[in-house]
Amino acid sequence: MNYKRIFLIVLDSFGIGNAPDAEKFGDLGANTLKSISKSEKFNIPNLTKLGLCNIDDVELDNYASPIGKYGALQEISAGKDTTIGHFEIAGIISDKPMPTYPHGFPKEIIDKFEKQTGCGTLCNKPYSGTQVIADYGQEHIRTGKLIVYTSADSVFQIAAHTDFIPVEKLYDYCKIARNILIGEHAVGRVIARPFSGEYPFTRTADRHDFSVEPPKETMLDKLKSNNFDVISVGKIADIFANRGITEKYYTYSNNEGMTQTLELLNKDFNGLCFTNLVDFDMKFGHRRDIDGYANAISEFDNWLSDFIPKMQNNDLLIITADHGCDPAYKGTDHTREQVPLLIYSKDIEPENLGTIKGYNYISKVILDKFDLR
Repeated sequence: MNYKRIFLIVLDSFGIGNAPDAEKFGDLGANTLKSISKSEKFNIPNLTKLGLCNIDDVELDNYASPIGKYGALQEISAGKDTTIGHFEIAGIISDKPMPTYPHGFPKEIIDKFEKQTGCGTLCNKPYSGTQVIADYGQEHIRTGKLIVYTSADSVFQIAAHTDFIPVEKLYDYCKIARNILIGEHAVGRVIARPFSGEYPFTRTADRHDFSVEPPKETMLDKLKSNNFDVISVGKIADIFANRGITEKYYTYSNNEGMTQTLELLNKDFNGLCFTNLVDFDMKFGHRRDIDGYANAISEFDNWLSDFIPKMQNNDLLIITADHGCDPAYKGTDHTREQVPLLIYSKDIEPENLGTIKGYNYISKVILDKFDLR
């Protein structure tokens, strides 16, 4: 059956373990779903009905009669970050990892950035986003220097206090960095990280990502060029550098993203609604908050109680993730894991899809449903 509307929801970092190459990435044994399932906050009746617990090798009690198609997706790109994961979902396989900087950015990059912004810099090394403002925030205020840091991901992050560097000015600095970081230094994302208040400081909700452009045509480009709607909710437009997007809604939390996606059920459109729910990763995975993560997935599950009954006969729902971020695993970085694939419509025939190589399977399904094979 072809569909008029497809809702693709990425639960950012909701891995299910068992990646065959996890050891290569230093993530042997990482399993986000297994870790959070041990929390008393974990309650997922709707995801269970869709087939999550019936996915091969998921160590949770099976559901007797799942109502959707379900399976596991194995990432085949050379990375485990947001950009590479979303690019693969949209049809691009990345054979080479994007550049990372475990010892900080080279002097020539920092020199160019300081010259073009007129600002000095602090830190320039991998750091936790909350800890970096605790350790450098006061010096930033005293000196006016920008806090530049990275992580295990391919990111150039700039933190600044909003009382001293307005958010729009911080965005301008990020655009300068984005123009500098090209070629061999083309990091996946330049990220604005504004913070506010007095010590200990608080990060604001005005984070903004400036992504590298996809290297070739994506599923989104193809949909747009064939006059389908491509609606972005959350940071999807940022991840794809606004390419292939016809309408966008920025959100600053899972709750906002879920509310906006639910509202779009009332919109008469023909195409794709692509939603990213970032709190799983940003607020709970990286911060190693098991109960917070479990509670967030339970809130999403409860939201499905409202969303699914309101779906129309020609709507298709796809739920997946872009990588793992096991809150019980060592460190604070993403983890190489398989991700779930749950597909549901009112007329769907339930099926165990098994284990599928490549997140790009999703782009194939979506383009096929819109007769764009």
